[in-house]
Amino acid sequence: MNRSARLAAAALTASAAKGGHPYKNFNAGKNGKGMWWVAAENPDMKDDPAAGACTRPPFWEDKGKAPKVPQAIDPKILAALAYQQTRVPDTKVELKPEAKSTVNLPTWVWLDKGMFKEVKVRAELPGTGLFAETTAKPISLHLEPGTEDAETYPASGECTFNKDGFIGTPYTKGSSKQEPPCGITYLRASDGQPNQLTASVTWEISWRGTGDAHGPLPDGTFETAQDMNVQEVQSINR
Repeated sequence: MNRSARLAAAALTASAAKGGHPYKNFNAGKNGKGMWWVAAENPDMKDDPAAGACTRPPFWEDKGKAPKVPQAIDPKILAALAYQQTRVPDTKVELKPEAKSTVNLPTWVWLDKGMFKEVKVRAELPGTGLFAETTAKPISLHLEPGTEDAETYPASGECTFNKDGFIGTPYTKGSSKQEPPCGITYLRASDGQPNQLTASVTWEISWRGTGDAHGPLPDGTFETAQDMNVQEVQSINR
């Protein structure tokens, strides 16, 4: 939306119009079926010489049609606005064991599917029928153990959604020695200095809009970090 000059939809009372060449009586007969568009200066760039570059006289555009005019607001611009307003849930992963791990025993990691649903944001230009809607969809979780003395599952550290809608699999009793679908095994104790486990969720974002306009948008990656203390196995010999 950061354009030096742009066209904005503006309503004109058709009943007060007389003449309006090249339109017939300012399109009074099409009242409610479209909008008049007029050049509007961007108030945030009033001192920019380019702010007044658009000098096109007012023109009519039928409802639901994007003007094919340079600098005119269209679904793609609205998609950029919706993208800027997209907010996704905080990245919070479930761990077992929580905050404390044991050398050579896996820590299971998973995401609650209830917290990670698609996020939709819609932007529209009132009265014109022009809109764009973005959809953000979580697609993967990347794990960084915070130390080289660790193994991730899978080896790439990139966990994807499974058929049940989870990233990873919730820990169940008796699974402590199994390799988790998504998780970490620390190979050395942290010796009082906790490792910083970083979990990053990638969201795939796309948009669709008026007239079957659509396209991809840059993925968003959001991360959280937490301390992981790693202890040696304590055993007693008799």
